[in-house]
Amino acid sequence: MLKRLVARLKKTKNSSLSSKKAPRDRKGGPATKGNSSLPLSIIPRQEHEVSRKQLSDNALKVLYRLKKSGFDAYLVGGGIRDTLLGQKPKDFDVVTNAKPEQVKALFGNSRLIGRRFKLVHVVFGREVIEVATFRASPSETSQHHAQSAQGMLIRDNVYGNKDEDAERRDFTINALYYSINDFSIHSYFHALDDLKAKQLRMIGDPETRYREDPVRMIRAARFAAKLGFEIEPKTLAPISEMAHLIRNVSPARLYEEVLKLLISGHAVESYRALQVLDLLPTLLPATHHELQEQPQWEAFVVQALKNTDERVQVDKPVNPAYLFASLLWPPLQRQRAHFEAEGMPAMPALHQAASALLHSQQAYTAIPKRFVSVIKEIWDLQLRLVNCSPKKADKLIEHPKFRAGYDFLLMREQVGEDLGGAGTWWTDFLAASPKAQAIFEQRQKHSQYPARRPYQPNEDEHTPSPKGPRRSPKRKSHNARRKKTTHQGASKHTPQ
Repeated sequence: MLKRLVARLKKTKNSSLSSKKAPRDRKGGPATKGNSSLPLSIIPRQEHEVSRKQLSDNALKVLYRLKKSGFDAYLVGGGIRDTLLGQKPKDFDVVTNAKPEQVKALFGNSRLIGRRFKLVHVVFGREVIEVATFRASPSETSQHHAQSAQGMLIRDNVYGNKDEDAERRDFTINALYYSINDFSIHSYFHALDDLKAKQLRMIGDPETRYREDPVRMIRAARFAAKLGFEIEPKTLAPISEMAHLIRNVSPARLYEEVLKLLISGHAVESYRALQVLDLLPTLLPATHHELQEQPQWEAFVVQALKNTDERVQVDKPVNPAYLFASLLWPPLQRQRAHFEAEGMPAMPALHQAASALLHSQQAYTAIPKRFVSVIKEIWDLQLRLVNCSPKKADKLIEHPKFRAGYDFLLMREQVGEDLGGAGTWWTDFLAASPKAQAIFEQRQKHSQYPARRPYQPNEDEHTPSPKGPRRSPKRKSHNARRKKTTHQGASKHTPQ
């Protein structure tokens, strides 16, 4: 399978779009700091198709305010990359020579976040523009730099210039900078060449970069799946042997990375990439083991991912709970069968297996509690839907997660699981039930109201929640209030 992943590398590469080109260095490794020989091509506006009309108005506002304040600022990375590929960018990132505190002072609608590397989030309603200061290769003696024993960066607040920042990018295709001074694109390390060749290449030594941040291996899988790119051989080679380093990353960050993989509209391709790169065991070990033992479950997992992709394509919301309920359903059946074999009734066995499985999964991907409870409800409904009597059906459709459980039931039948016709029975019942139609219409009506702004996942595993925990206003204790009242009273009235 790895051969297929790199097969396209033998094709002849297209000529570069650049008009100004430094001497070609296909190693793609970091040059000396600030060295003018750093591979850089500057593409003037008339030679590329990126127009300001294609860019975020809010991102442009950030760029122009920074420029007006005397700072250099560029759009960088995925926003420019996806625009060049003719895709609609998910978000836009800005990079500048202004320090985070200086950026924060310029935007009242911003918040400072990050420990490993400080960032500023400028918030425009539901859109968040991430602003970072130019990074530099850290010095081992710097107080702003720290690495774990495994070589992973745990603090990296070392600032530099644009050239140095390009060296710190992960893949060449992300070393793209859009300038608002002359609307040119600055392409480092032959980024446009790799973009045209549909090739994913690591900047610098792949092993070193993976040790610095093991999540880069997951990002390689995500970009290869999302963009349809091939991973360059030197970038690909170390991944399988170094995959175990992902265990050093916080489960909370890995949860966000799994969501990025699977709700981008390319879930099936991402899943295949995880399999090829031997990364699936580091994220979903129980699922991986069950698929190895019982390959017939593959159809169920793939169908769940296909359904997710279809929802994303038509702009329907995707519930992470439903997604994880599907991915963990195969190993749940083994654990449930184990408890039933010990004499436990079906429903308690399901509950016991669900608790054990979700507890073990938390060590790999920290699924939020609000989704854990929904996962359990979806699983619980599977037994209730199959064994439901007609008398109880009217009551069961009032369950808040009934629709999710029903859809899950239909998916099980879709891949060939024999449920005694339960899916067909429920479909007929719902079609003939005025009560069911009224409930679904009411819930659909409420779902059309604007949802609250979703949490913006952070790339930094050491970054706390942007807003922090919600706290109630501080209140003085009863004794403090009483003391103050007594003191005030003493000053105004004569003691009796």
